[in-house]
Amino acid sequence: MRTLNVALGSRSYPIYIGAGLLGRAELIVERLKQKKAAIVTSSTVARLYLPPPKGALEARGVSVVAVTLPDGEEHKTWETLNRIFDELIEHRCERGTALIALGGGVVGDLAGFAAAVYQRGVPYIQVPTTLLAQVDSAIGGKTAINHPRGKNMVGAFYQPLAVVSDTDTLATLPPRELAAGLAEVVKYGLIRDPAFFEWLEANMARLARREPEALAYAIERCCANKAEVVSRDERETGPRALLNFGHTFGHAIEAGTGYGTWLHGEAVAAGMLLAAKLSQRLGWIAPADVRRITAVLQEAGLPVDAPALGLERYLELMGHDKKAEGGLIRFVLLKRIGEAVVSGEVPRAALADVLGAGTVHDRA
Repeated sequence: MRTLNVALGSRSYPIYIGAGLLGRAELIVERLKQKKAAIVTSSTVARLYLPPPKGALEARGVSVVAVTLPDGEEHKTWETLNRIFDELIEHRCERGTALIALGGGVVGDLAGFAAAVYQRGVPYIQVPTTLLAQVDSAIGGKTAINHPRGKNMVGAFYQPLAVVSDTDTLATLPPRELAAGLAEVVKYGLIRDPAFFEWLEANMARLARREPEALAYAIERCCANKAEVVSRDERETGPRALLNFGHTFGHAIEAGTGYGTWLHGEAVAAGMLLAAKLSQRLGWIAPADVRRITAVLQEAGLPVDAPALGLERYLELMGHDKKAEGGLIRFVLLKRIGEAVVSGEVPRAALADVLGAGTVHDRA
């Protein structure tokens, strides 16, 4: 097991990465305020992975409530959030009752947001079971639900007590879900870690084959990158915004095609390539750089063609992006591979050129 730390003063917490961690109850019990916890999970994850942590906690005298939610991004809504609250109230969960988010990014976002607002805040622990959640969404305290007009528009910054990433859970990920997680892995190389991007170019096939050593290395490298960024900028007032590379376009793709049609990582992959092409259009990176990015995304099994929603629809959807300031859409773009910047100075003609090249790509 490897342990990293997210340094946030009194709110600092560890990230545990390794195999066989779901049954390591001591990683969770030592952080509980009372011998009661609610595990929030999804129907698929509950069937695969609920028994080990639930059994291990109960063996140590912890009373466990299981809250099972439907699978899918389309369920990241107020209605599903209220299902969590209903269960917590029904089982008399108190301010000292910890929520344990067992699942992917949707479960982590829902459980984290529920923890942030239930009884004005209860402790929670992230136990991510997908690659995307292990390398990105479970770390940093972003919690949210979707609005029909915008992704993650309602939420809170609320840090977990710990992140417990059991790499064994990646063995059961469907290929499409694994590829979606690899999009976020590639992101870290592009925005701030050029040596890691070169490693990905040489080792993407190993990751796609789920070689344990390669996956463990990539997860730790991504977590180290994110922990450093979050420690410097917890609430995204500065450099943390760079972690949204590909997300302005990607969130528009998710909302514009209907949540769940494109997986988040798939939309981010297409969004990163749009951002790379826009960076090239502005004269910042070379065509060869765009080809390198395209090649590594394709090797990961990710889409590289964005849906042709039309310029006006993209602009409408991106206008709701949380990075927008004063009505101006701000994009995360590349100065070079390994160096990203936030810019609001993007000519409409450049956007029209880039978005006009998009082709319909059905993810259903």
